[in-house]
Amino acid sequence: MADRYAVIGNPVAHSKSPWIHAEFARQTGDAVEYGAIEAPLGGFAAAVGAFRAAGGRGLNVTLPFKQEAFRYCRDATARARAAAAVNTLSFAGEAVSGDNTDGAGLVTDLESNLGFAIAGRRVLLLGAGGAARGVVGPLLERAPAALAIANRTVARGEALAAAFRGVRATGFEGLAGESFDLVVNATSAGLEDRAPPLPPGIFAAGALAYDMVYGRETPFLRLARAAGAAARDGLGMLVEQAAESFLVWRGVRPRTAPVLEALRRG
Repeated sequence: MADRYAVIGNPVAHSKSPWIHAEFARQTGDAVEYGAIEAPLGGFAAAVGAFRAAGGRGLNVTLPFKQEAFRYCRDATARARAAAAVNTLSFAGEAVSGDNTDGAGLVTDLESNLGFAIAGRRVLLLGAGGAARGVVGPLLERAPAALAIANRTVARGEALAAAFRGVRATGFEGLAGESFDLVVNATSAGLEDRAPPLPPGIFAAGALAYDMVYGRETPFLRLARAAGAAARDGLGMLVEQAAESFLVWRGVRPRTAPVLEALRRG
């Protein structure tokens, strides 16, 4: 019998996670069945409960449920507690544990796949929701020169920044006159075909613009390229965080390079 896993979110039909985890299982020889669950808004706990009752072993959690997943789990890793958001749930009997592999996935993609060293760079993170929460701690661990959070609702950004030493928060208008070496878009604007309202000059010379949305040329990426910045989508982060989740569940980290190459080829 294959162990059952899935990704849960809303929407989730576009997710490449089932294919990615099938490739990981093929590499490792693990007996894994991985599906997708679109939970209704307000129905996360019920959907998770039904999956557990049917013998499910673990779930990847995507928008908009990462903070709800943190509240759902009974035990959480240090990186999940720091983020107050969970993207990886594990079930063993009555035990429910949560982890957050988003930050590890982002940092690995930036440094190992894209060759972008974070240390000493000025970093701007756009957004303060579940996607952003998971990456602040791992970015700080790479010793950037500065890390700022910009969010439409300033109070929400300030609440996130307050959980970490040396991080400041601002509204988008508060960025006027500043420039950054790395700008990471963790907002959902790309899914709505719009760009965050960034002021001119936000991208420093040689800057990298990174959108966590993958598989599309978002307005944020077009804006960055027009400003002379290098621009990358979040496909590498998706694959790397998935490999971290697979490690959490199965005790082995699969090779990501062939999976990412296949996805890039389409």
